[in-house]
Amino acid sequence: MKLLKDILYGVGIVAVNGTTDTMVNAICFDSRKVGLDDVFVAVKGTLVDGHSYIDTALNAGANAIICETMPVNLVNGITYVQVKNGNAALAIMASNFYGTPSKNLKLVGVTGTNGKTTISSLLYQLFKKAGYKVGLLSTIKIMIDDKEIKATHTTPDAITINKSLAEMNNAGVEFCFMEVSSHGIHQKRIEGLVFEGAIFTNLSHDHLDYHKTFAEYRDTKKLLFDGLPKTAWALTNIDDKNGAVMLQNTKAKKQTYALKTYADFRAQILENQFSGQLLKIDDNELWSKLIGDFNAYNMLAIYATAQLLGLEKMEILRLLSELENVDGRFQYYISGKNITAIVDYAHTPDALKNVLNTINTLRTGNEDVITVVGCGGDRDKSKRPVMGHIASEMSTKVVFTSDNPRTESPSEILKEVEAGVEAQNTRKVLTIENREQAIKTACQLAQPKDIILIAGKGHETYQETNGVRIDFDDYKIVKQLLTSLEK
Repeated sequence: MKLLKDILYGVGIVAVNGTTDTMVNAICFDSRKVGLDDVFVAVKGTLVDGHSYIDTALNAGANAIICETMPVNLVNGITYVQVKNGNAALAIMASNFYGTPSKNLKLVGVTGTNGKTTISSLLYQLFKKAGYKVGLLSTIKIMIDDKEIKATHTTPDAITINKSLAEMNNAGVEFCFMEVSSHGIHQKRIEGLVFEGAIFTNLSHDHLDYHKTFAEYRDTKKLLFDGLPKTAWALTNIDDKNGAVMLQNTKAKKQTYALKTYADFRAQILENQFSGQLLKIDDNELWSKLIGDFNAYNMLAIYATAQLLGLEKMEILRLLSELENVDGRFQYYISGKNITAIVDYAHTPDALKNVLNTINTLRTGNEDVITVVGCGGDRDKSKRPVMGHIASEMSTKVVFTSDNPRTESPSEILKEVEAGVEAQNTRKVLTIENREQAIKTACQLAQPKDIILIAGKGHETYQETNGVRIDFDDYKIVKQLLTSLEK
């Protein structure tokens, strides 16, 4: 148990009713998880306001309430603390409760539209190969050295983050690599964390359902860099027009990487093929199993980060050459009939364009590129016609299908995707709402040497419709279908 006043250190407090000398057992922001002598933090979420559940928390045994608005009726013997921002309070309290665990390791945040998962996961992989105990907080999973926990959000809630970091401390973890989403930053989930450094990958059209404008989306990402201490470093992709913006107000040591312009860390693509690519990094040649311009940027960011964290240059180059693809990121399977199926998480216009650019650069021109793609429900609608345009313009054939419809009508989503198809490309397009049937159709259309791209879901092993998730793994399904067609 901890003293309430100790875990409130650094929180923006407006008013207190009761004593902060009370002992609390745990911090909760979900009233269903409250136990005896817990402190309940009433957080105003996008869908639910925690203030509506204060009575539920008290009935479950909470002895302290943290809120932005004081309840009208205060219960005797309960401590109420009014704060400026419930989300920020939750994060700072979680950090204090677990002993500020981010201070006891080197925490690196990775933000941007595309590349976060690849960079953080491959940094984890590289540092493990280098012999260190390493942590990972990613879209796919949380790793506490060798212990794996499935992740549910790009940036977990503040309690999960700090609890995981505390477990990393106990396990002797020296480095932790963390995906930092714009939602996580905006919802103050990273407040109270001490970063050794931060990486900016790129910025393109995404999450405008949440942030409303591109400027707001960009400026939210920038807050990660604005909050870095002067002892930290800030690494940015200077080829991206928003790369310099990230560094404008940071106190951290500014570092840049690029393929096209002058930067502190530079790389050049010498050769690119389906089996990998030959890179030149700081005058040293390196063969990587990861292909495409986007992966050249990812590899360069990893190289720069490893140097900034103290690894020796030649060791980094050796380890980079050993890195394997991350699940659902340009993950490919070649069938017995020489049909190549590629599964990629590309769910933004820029990511889809990058993947199709890579495929079209590598192919001879005699093969068909058959793209299976859709758009998720309850997300930025404005990108749907753009995705439809890119897929139909850059592919030989396209099958539009459901992604995760969530609470939206799959057929309505598909109409919005189809709206982006220009007249000359309509003959290329099929629309099949059932995702498995869409993948099956692509496999049946494919001839030897053709390439099937299944985009949008990548590593995900489920499909979500109206709150119900069913098992669905693009990679497993396409592999099974291609195998069955060979019989």
